[in-house]
Parts: sequence; structure tokens; C-alpha cells
Amino acid sequence: MIGVGHLGKHHARILSDLPGAQLVAVVDPDGERATAAASASGAKVLADYREVLGDVDAVTVATPTELHHEVAMPFLEKGVSVLVEKPMTRTLAEADALLAAAAKSGATFAVGHTERYNPAIATVMPFVTTPRFIEVHRLGVFPDRSLDIDVVFDLMIHDLDIILSLVKSDPTSIEAVGVPVLTDKYDIANARLRFSSGCIANVTASRISKERVRKIRFFQPDAYVSIDYAEQEVEGYRLLRRDGERPQIQGGKLPVTREEPLKRELSDFVRAVREKGRPLVSGEDGRRALKRAQAIADRMETV
Repeated sequence: MIGVGHLGKHHARILSDLPGAQLVAVVDPDGERATAAASASGAKVLADYREVLGDVDAVTVATPTELHHEVAMPFLEKGVSVLVEKPMTRTLAEADALLAAAAKSGATFAVGHTERYNPAIATVMPFVTTPRFIEVHRLGVFPDRSLDIDVVFDLMIHDLDIILSLVKSDPTSIEAVGVPVLTDKYDIANARLRFSSGCIANVTASRISKERVRKIRFFQPDAYVSIDYAEQEVEGYRLLRRDGERPQIQGGKLPVTREEPLKRELSDFVRAVREKGRPLVSGEDGRRALKRAQAIADRMETV
């Protein structure tokens, strides 16, 4: 485990007790923080990630985004599998370099888009087949972390990954606006994406709200699905048509088996490494989300 800040410490907590894996080392330049994260597992505490290069089969990387390329590259080059937190890199060029290294060495490469592992998302994936309109609100209070990137790469990118995994076509146009309110980065942003399928996605992300909201809604012919990410709750309704009778609306809350998304993500990564298979969210998926996030950020700069 490399980097045990706000998110990395939860990686370490889960990995210390995850079947099929052994947490060998916790790496962080803050020794006190690394020691606390390693205490439950007895893992080695190190300050330099290069010290574990020859001792591990896989690493998870939760450093600041600006270090993702630097940290992940030597492991991928040596065939060591990597799960890197989102956004996978600062730039598409860095993302391409990591993908090329993984392809050459055969290392498993995953990106931490944790919402894809949310049980609520897993519940609706089979039902959202032809979305025509998608509405997203991801709002949070001002954080004490991830201020090196704007809200598109910090928060909105989660929903971009979900949308791109469900809408089987490419965006043909993007409208976007962002406002730097409390920092010199964009703290609130809205993007409207039109896809070649005809689907439109309206996505709002904010890290300066008074309340925490994590919701996505899908509208498709004869059906509506609403997801509360945070509560892991799903509501679904569909129009039931019967010959000679008045159409009826059926639906309500759908059953969801609650589980920590990060645990599901790490379990999937361990499975992919052990089986030499593909993780649910691959490096290619991470690049796809990064590409759209960058396009939105570029569009905001032109407004």
C-alpha cells in the first residue's frame, strides 16, 4: 500500500484482512501515519516505495495525483500489478505511458473508480439498457484533501465513468461551466454531454455545498431508475403495457445487498491479479474517464 492519507488508510485497513492477499508493506513519507495504517497487519513501514519493488506481486497507489505516474511506472515495467486511485494520472500522455508499460509486461492494471463497485450501481446495470437522459448531482462539503485538482477530476469523474460504462456511444458535444469559489481550481462545475446515441447527460459536481448528495437518475423509454450512492438505495419504475388495457406503472425500491464499495474493488483487484484476468475497471476504463474529464475541463476554460 503506497500512500495512506484519507483514502489510503482505508485501503490498508481492508487489505490487512482480505482473503487471497497479504499486506506486506505500508509506504508513506509520514512515518506516524504509515505506522498507524500498518498496525493491524504487522506490515513493514517504509518511507520509499522503491524499497518494495522486488518484494510484492501487486501494489495499490493512493498518493496525490501528481505522483501516480512516477510511482506506478516502475512497478508496471517490472510486471507488478497496480491499482491506482482516480484520476489515474494528471495527463492523457501519462496515462498512455502506464498503459503501454502494463501491456508490455503483462501486469494487471486497475483504476480506483470505486462507485462502479457500489452495490446500488451493480443492481441497476442490467436494467439501464437504452438511457435517453441522465441527471447527476454529486455535492459535498469543502474538503481538506484533493485540492491539487479541480472538482471535475476529484468528484465528477466518478459519474463520468458510470455514464461511459452504460451509454454505448461517444459524446458528440460538450457544454460545461465551472467556478473557482474557495480555491484557484474549479470548486463547482456543470457539464452537459450529448452522445451519438441521442442520450444527454447533465452532470453537476460541487465541493462547496452545505449538504452531501450523491444521486444519479436514468430515464429511458418506459422506465426510470434513481440511485442514491451514499445510502446504496435504488428506486425503479417502468410502464407496463397490456393489449386492450390501460398502461400501469410498476416499481418501487429495489433490493440492494449493502457492502463497502472499496472492499469490493480491492477483492476484484486481488482476483484479477491471481487469475491474471481483467479487473472490472481497467486502465483503459480509467483513461476513458480521464479523457472526458479533460475535455470538460478544456471546455470550461473556453467559456
